[in-house]
Amino acid sequence: MLEGGEREAVLERAAAAGVAAILVPGTTLSDSRLAVELAESRAGLHAAVGVHPHETAGFDADRVLPELSDLCESKAVVAVGEIGLDFHYDHSPRQDQIRAFESQLDFAAQRGLPVLLHNRESGLVMLEILRGRSRRERPGLFHSFTESAQFGLDAIALGYKISFSGMITFKAADNIRRAAAALPLDDLLVETDAPFLSPVPHRGKPCEPAFVIETARKLAQVQGVSLEDVGRATTATFRGLFFP
Repeated sequence: MLEGGEREAVLERAAAAGVAAILVPGTTLSDSRLAVELAESRAGLHAAVGVHPHETAGFDADRVLPELSDLCESKAVVAVGEIGLDFHYDHSPRQDQIRAFESQLDFAAQRGLPVLLHNRESGLVMLEILRGRSRRERPGLFHSFTESAQFGLDAIALGYKISFSGMITFKAADNIRRAAAALPLDDLLVETDAPFLSPVPHRGKPCEPAFVIETARKLAQVQGVSLEDVGRATTATFRGLFFP
């Protein structure tokens, strides 16, 4: 996480680019705490808390969930995440990933918080798990979406939103653009996944919130609408999901 003047410069550039709100996710207990501290320190910043699938080896719900619960006492916390499954890298055993995922889904549901979902080469298993759960309002979003349009429609049918990162601008990402073009704009969001996945023309630089305008611009292009339309729609979806 950035510190001091570097962080302030990033936030100033975001504000200058028209970014009015930023959601800072956690991936471990320690950086979830940092996300909450940061979100509490400045207006317009919000936090999500959770344990990423890469970090779920030996996941101990009896230890982790009480700590997440304490963090959720902060009004800055508006979601649980980043949680999910990653069967590409398999940094954690798959059964541990699934156990942690289901535990954190339960945790989020009990608190009425949406989830930020990480899915890599695990989509069929993830949808099966989500379909087996009780439907609820504002369940969450699939972040940095790379699946097919049909997968997106299946997720939307379960109440989830779809978020696109800078990958939508990548030369080889025709599959992502096809999905983005086919999905309803009112169910879409844009994100940075900072410091990763900087959009064109910022490839090779650490990603930051100011760059999200380029992701929104490409989404507008593939949807055949104006940038202003994307701004209005994604802002409304963000507010409806995290601040009902």
